[in-house]
Amino acid sequence: MFITIDDARIFSTAFGSPGAPCILGIGGWIGNWELWTQPFSILSETWRTLAYDHRGSGATQCAIESITFERLVDDVFDVLDAYEIEHIVLAAESAGALTALGAALKHPDRITGLVIVDGLTFSDPITDDDPFLNGLLAHYPQTLDRFVEMCVPEPDCDHLKRWGRQMLDRASPAAASALYRLTGTIDLRADLPRITQPTLILHGSADALVSVEAAQRLARTLPNARLTIFDGAGHVPTVTRPHEVARAVNAFFADKI
Repeated sequence: MFITIDDARIFSTAFGSPGAPCILGIGGWIGNWELWTQPFSILSETWRTLAYDHRGSGATQCAIESITFERLVDDVFDVLDAYEIEHIVLAAESAGALTALGAALKHPDRITGLVIVDGLTFSDPITDDDPFLNGLLAHYPQTLDRFVEMCVPEPDCDHLKRWGRQMLDRASPAAASALYRLTGTIDLRADLPRITQPTLILHGSADALVSVEAAQRLARTLPNARLTIFDGAGHVPTVTRPHEVARAVNAFFADKI
């Protein structure tokens, strides 16, 4: 359904029993809710799974000027309120990790746990001579092609690359540039030790975009975190390793919810 708020119409979807524990999926950069489709198809057997297209991605409608970190975080709670959900596990992929961590800091009483998949949790400021930014501005289709190739280094995944490219095509160049610039303005490092919720960190050993060392640092910084490395996986194991992601989530939260 579409959730109408003051400056946006947020597209969202939900599966599973309303009485089950709830988990909410957040995509990364301009990757929409479909990044969670396959693991959520498994998890919805025992969870109530929700997901939405964050600002700048998918079917959500908003002005480019409204793409701010504060609004991305507030949208999490607008979605929860629309579904009348008080407590939830947040699951986030790539740059969506910033939103999930920001939400856990803003309203820790409502976030019972976190799943961070190949999470981008810090980036240096994005300058005007940044090569990726210039690629988005001058050669958008080719830049997205290269991005997809970097995300999915696994063999025999051409069909998944095509699907991923279609996800990214839902975003405009302006939205993609705005969301990319935004990552360089957010620094939560000093606040991360305050996030005490049980946190499952999943990371691909072959991720070319976010290093394993970054995941290890996050696991050391968060007081209640567990890191699981998927050998040979790239940047989007929610797409390439959905069964492993679902098993890891179920195992981690079996005695926590």
